Amino acid sequence: MKIASIQMQIYDDMKKEDTISRAEKLINGVGQTDLILLPEIWNVGYFSFDRYIPESESYNGETISHIRAKASEKGVYILAGSIIEKENDRFYNTTFLIGPSGEILGKYRKIHLFSYGSKESQLLTRGEEVSVIQTKIGTFGLTTCYDLRFPELFRKMIDSGANIFLIVSAWPYPRLEHWLLFNRARAIENQAYLISSNCVGTNRAIQFCGHSMIVDPWGTILASGGDEECIVKAEISLKKVEDIRKKFPALKDRVLNES
Repeated sequence: MKIASIQMQIYDDMKKEDTISRAEKLINGVGQTDLILLPEIWNVGYFSFDRYIPESESYNGETISHIRAKASEKGVYILAGSIIEKENDRFYNTTFLIGPSGEILGKYRKIHLFSYGSKESQLLTRGEEVSVIQTKIGTFGLTTCYDLRFPELFRKMIDSGANIFLIVSAWPYPRLEHWLLFNRARAIENQAYLISSNCVGTNRAIQFCGHSMIVDPWGTILASGGDEECIVKAEISLKKVEDIRKKFPALKDRVLNES
């Protein structure tokens, strides 16, 4: 399976339609692949809290509609990053997985809302459901940024059959070392692939740290970005997950298992 994680640069106050156009161009530049990822709240910028409510959308709004069309055009799976989703009078940080025919295969509403130096937890409603989506190319567990600090969520996804974690993020400096550690740790302890897409650039005077990566079930980084816009690519095999779990059955040896 060929993976492409788009480490997208965020520009302050760029119009949403222009940002969507940039994302489409980046997707066009990926080349042949099976799965493409975009980062967290890329269409307005994670720290642009003043834009959350006025520029929120439903699942059939302009952002997801454009990404669905692009997935269908290219015949690929796209994890469409996340948007501020509006449903009735509530707002969520929601990630959508799009299939190669442009269909929405599933979504994940961020469970752990960030409160440190952020208004996310004040403006949004937290999600309540773990999201594991089975597809023809793998069984994906979806999470968002701050979720990386909560290993119990990843255990729940493993117990629901996930063999690949997909992470959309807007992780900033100075906590780069935490990001590097958590990406590898969540893969190692769950013997699963982990693919992350983080933002770069500066948004409301806060700099994102990039370093999107593709990590194998041993915790080996197969590909990684720096702190500039790029496309992180690697090819993975799900047989490696199966083989590692058989040879080193740490998941079967768990004693404190609440599932």
